[in-house]
Amino acid sequence: MTLSNELQAWVLDTPDPSVEVRFRLDVLGARPEDSEVRAAQARIGQEGWAAKILSQQGPEGQWDSPRTTAEDLYLPKYTSTNWRLLVLAELGANRADPRVARSAELLLDRYAMGGCFDGRDGELCVTGNAVRMLHALGYGSDPNVRQGIEWLITQQKADGGWHCFPSESGTLDGWEALAAFAALPPAERSPAMQRAIERGVEFYLARHLLEEGSAPYAPWRRLHYPHHYYYDFLVGLDMITRLGYATDPRLGPAFDLLESKRDAAGRWPMEAAHPDLPPEEEYAPRGPNYPMWLEMPGRPSRWITTTALAALRRADRL
Repeated sequence: MTLSNELQAWVLDTPDPSVEVRFRLDVLGARPEDSEVRAAQARIGQEGWAAKILSQQGPEGQWDSPRTTAEDLYLPKYTSTNWRLLVLAELGANRADPRVARSAELLLDRYAMGGCFDGRDGELCVTGNAVRMLHALGYGSDPNVRQGIEWLITQQKADGGWHCFPSESGTLDGWEALAAFAALPPAERSPAMQRAIERGVEFYLARHLLEEGSAPYAPWRRLHYPHHYYYDFLVGLDMITRLGYATDPRLGPAFDLLESKRDAAGRWPMEAAHPDLPPEEEYAPRGPNYPMWLEMPGRPSRWITTTALAALRRADRL
């Protein structure tokens, strides 16, 4: 497909500077030092989605709980501190904003004391998300984050995948470790991590990002944001193309599915909000949970459209 002037104008006609930064960098190929990128980056946290999230922050840097234990920072799903910070990191906020630093350092301290990074109480989805989040927020050199990275490497299964629950084999749904590795610049990847990446990417490519089980799993074929700890095929495309495998022909079915979902104007919708679980699903999130929306399900999404276009650009399909 081609990027029409009308589509570009629609994406950039956004009230949210995070969308503009991602679109300029990942779709238009701008440089971080370009004036338009820097101007939009400076507005993150001052207006738009990140500003709204930060306006609801508690006095100690927490959300949706008067207490600040590790559990209170994680629950309720998906509006407490863990989830808000995860979205802020994806929106391009960082520790230069003292409000973000206060929350990130609170979470880092509580999760470190709770064994999230050293395996004492590590869980792939939580640790993988925490590593990716904290690296994006500017804490990639923290010893706890580095320890978490090493622990994620040790959790890879013999088949190259990962799983958030006890299992001998991996699952496409266990994407958080590979996404954490994708967030690190290549220069920061150890030989052990690079081997884990190669095995992990092969796990996804062999399954065309979609094929697991005896029947197609509908939620993986729908488009969502925020993802939290859930997988869908665009999560896979974004992760695998960021890791440098954008032109592997085994991505064809996922790209075909992606292109089938765009509308006549070249936009993609947000198709569902998490938790998006079919009635027969055995897994149920622990405790009460509240969907977190930035855009409305069923409508064209600037965030998802930007993610889709970025993956297509990396694959030379744009």
